[in-house]
Amino acid sequence: MEPDVVVVGSANVDLVLPVQRIPRPGETVLAGVMTRGPGGKGANQAAASARAGAQTAMVVSLGADDGGALLRDTLTGAGVDLSLATTSDAPTGTAIITVDESGENSIVVAPGANGELALTPESAHVIGGAKIVLAQLEIPMETVQEAAATSSYFILNAAPAAELPSALLADIDLLVVNESEAEVIAGPDRAALLKLVPAAVVTLGAAGAVILTRGNDEITVPGVPVDVVDTTAAGDTFCGVLAATLSSVSAIEPITPSDLTNAVRRATVAASLSVQTAGAIASVPHGDAIDARYAEVYL
Repeated sequence: MEPDVVVVGSANVDLVLPVQRIPRPGETVLAGVMTRGPGGKGANQAAASARAGAQTAMVVSLGADDGGALLRDTLTGAGVDLSLATTSDAPTGTAIITVDESGENSIVVAPGANGELALTPESAHVIGGAKIVLAQLEIPMETVQEAAATSSYFILNAAPAAELPSALLADIDLLVVNESEAEVIAGPDRAALLKLVPAAVVTLGAAGAVILTRGNDEITVPGVPVDVVDTTAAGDTFCGVLAATLSSVSAIEPITPSDLTNAVRRATVAASLSVQTAGAIASVPHGDAIDARYAEVYL
């Protein structure tokens, strides 16, 4: 059976350091007890998609080390199909994350095996048969471009922020960015994104998100107020649940602005649940919890 969603992306071991405040340049601060767990933008998004109810596969490169084993076990446990995963001689990617007392974070990533991710003929075949393909920018740009060219509906979460090649922009069906990433790509006017791609979602943190589609007015989806514990993986949870929800649209029907609005609402609810729990994949909610909270907010 072809997957509903294929995530082409990164996987990291997260080293999380709780601090009173994120250090300024040149400053040293003391941290609390360090924790080690599975993460990475691609892995977080794949886990979010699978837990949200979509048949999800992941194209990923992992090291032949204990970090790679941790990620394989975690992703498989979340319901992600790893038959397309490859093993690299490079170490599994590592992220060092500082989280302050308000839940805000700062992240430094050493790509490791993520930097060697390449599509195989088999993975390209599966990508071509999936309803939705989702990628990020913690992997080589060439891999992202090849995935986009192979997809029937391609979502790019353009993070970390980077300028995007014109050939890649031409293959993007939906761009997901935060405000700073949007500015890197299109300048200070987010509406300019629609000169580059047919649709975009700009996430606004606690304020929610805005939806931009060509020929339609901007749609605002407000955030869901919660007490924040840790914002790590909130954006990834949003992207994975967005992809999973859009994959439920019939393959023979185009995705409409109404479909996109409903998916962004569900993704926003999921992100609000994720920030109430510490960690990356550990904070990703399951579909029943998402739908119960969605019903409270919107129904």
